[in-house]
Amino acid sequence: MKLVRIAPSILSADFSCLAEQVQKIEAGGAELLHFDVMDGHFVPNLTFGPQLIRALRSKSRLIFDVHLMIEHPERYLHDFVDAGADLLTVSAEACSHLHRILQQIRSLGIKAGAALNPATPLSALEYVLDELDLVLVMSVNPGFGGQEFIPAILPKITKLKEMLGDRPVEIAVDGGITPDNAAVVVAAGATILVAGTAIFGAQDTTLAIKMLQTGKRLV
Repeated sequence: MKLVRIAPSILSADFSCLAEQVQKIEAGGAELLHFDVMDGHFVPNLTFGPQLIRALRSKSRLIFDVHLMIEHPERYLHDFVDAGADLLTVSAEACSHLHRILQQIRSLGIKAGAALNPATPLSALEYVLDELDLVLVMSVNPGFGGQEFIPAILPKITKLKEMLGDRPVEIAVDGGITPDNAAVVVAAGATILVAGTAIFGAQDTTLAIKMLQTGKRLV
């Protein structure tokens, strides 16, 4: 059985030695590196822009998975693609014309995703399913790391899997993911787990990644 793919969230990393930490998670079995770009408007936090992606691109072969939690994301798509993003996910709630933006991302030669906040219904994606490479289900309210997983999201993941049918669309889940809930999240339908504190906050990042992949505490 194929293991779930792990996307460590760089927001929880030690920014004084980012390149070293990225190389460590890559060696430890991560397949993607998740970037939470926040503008202080759409969400109550301010993080980083394309410069960070550009600075790390030459240091890693991981898939750079960039979640734009910003207003008017269409203004910045080229900047993040030029910086080295492999996948751009936009928050559906921040997009006046979601269908158009997804098409714009794909036209730039990379994969396109849409994210849904916990209270946003799946119907927000009903008419863009064929434009998606990934759906990112937020299992916390976005803006800050270290929050607890919202259990009510589990049936939402299952319904999304049913809605997607045979479409080759990844289901990523982000927020409060730990070895204690990873297995039930994967059982609900997740194919990618985004985790920050559970990985970068662990003494052994390789072991932390393996525990998320297996859904078991190994220590």
